[in-house]
Amino acid sequence: MSHNKRLKTYPLAKAKHVKVHGRTTPTLTPLTLFWTGSGIELNMKGSELWIEIEADYQMYESWISIVVNGVPMSRLMVTTGRHWICLLRGLNSDTVKNVRVVKDVQPMSSDPRCLLQIHALKVDGELLPVPDKPLKIEFIGDSITSGEGSIGAKEETDWVPMLFTALRNYTAITAEALHADYRVFSQSGWGVLTSWDNNPHGNIPAYYEQICSVLTGERNEALGAFADHDFTSWQPDVVVVNLGTNDGGAFYSPAWTDPVSGKVHKQRLNEDGTFNEEDVQAFENAAEHFLVKLRTSNPAAHIVWAYGMLGTPMMPAIYRAVDAYKKKTKDRKVSVFQLPNTTEETIGSRSHPGLSAHTKAADELTRYLREILKN
Repeated sequence: MSHNKRLKTYPLAKAKHVKVHGRTTPTLTPLTLFWTGSGIELNMKGSELWIEIEADYQMYESWISIVVNGVPMSRLMVTTGRHWICLLRGLNSDTVKNVRVVKDVQPMSSDPRCLLQIHALKVDGELLPVPDKPLKIEFIGDSITSGEGSIGAKEETDWVPMLFTALRNYTAITAEALHADYRVFSQSGWGVLTSWDNNPHGNIPAYYEQICSVLTGERNEALGAFADHDFTSWQPDVVVVNLGTNDGGAFYSPAWTDPVSGKVHKQRLNEDGTFNEEDVQAFENAAEHFLVKLRTSNPAAHIVWAYGMLGTPMMPAIYRAVDAYKKKTKDRKVSVFQLPNTTEETIGSRSHPGLSAHTKAADELTRYLREILKN
């Protein structure tokens, strides 16, 4: 531990001016971090800072990034157990440092022991208020929005938490450019109607109204992950929906058989390789219903369906779904935006968009959001 005699320990609930990012329960004893991009932010006048963190997992460990004055300084795997981590030390104690601890990995729905919590802080100075940013954005999506593959070498193919990142990601880059606080609600492989492998349980809309019901296990239930989310506690100005990539993939994937009911699910291709019309219509209906749910939860937000970083096979269906929704509801604050496709040059690890692909997508999305926010 530290030789610094001036360090004081504060349970998180007793530490003043700690700003919490990400959808979570109201409790700080301890704070549970569920979603990618979630974490805490502090303005600290002092030279040294530690956090007490607790993690658990069976298969998929958590990673965190430490950001100081807007610049990522370190990234580490959080191993099982409860321990103190030093975030910074030896700095000039008279200056104010902005420090963020960011969860880099999505909630792992297939690991019932998935857990990341912050219990306490040690600081040798004072914490000052962290003002809210002028804008709030919520991003909803799949592996692209979870930052899968935007870090690591191109030849990496393992599905591991190491290759996920919240920072080298169009969500964080867009939020920073627009000077916005943001939240992420994303699951790799999931879609609007079904996941990439035709599993209908892997649909984001079914889980949107709970805090983090994509997780499993008794402990997550006891922590309140399955409770209804209080939407009034954080109302976004913009909701960006980046879904459809896995729904498109399902047409090319084998059928999925429900182990309980024995029912077979499959998005079908016609003999000429085009999408089966009934199955496309089912996707459109699911997208339209999700827009209704998003509007109920976020009455004043601009809703932007942004899609296209790994091809655009579902784009016509997305346009039709959004048009159908707008005709029925007369809702003017809904639009579609095509994101730039990832190329051979901009691909990252796991055949997913790399940092340059995310940066380009963020630049174009930022320009578009600036325009619609004027209205």
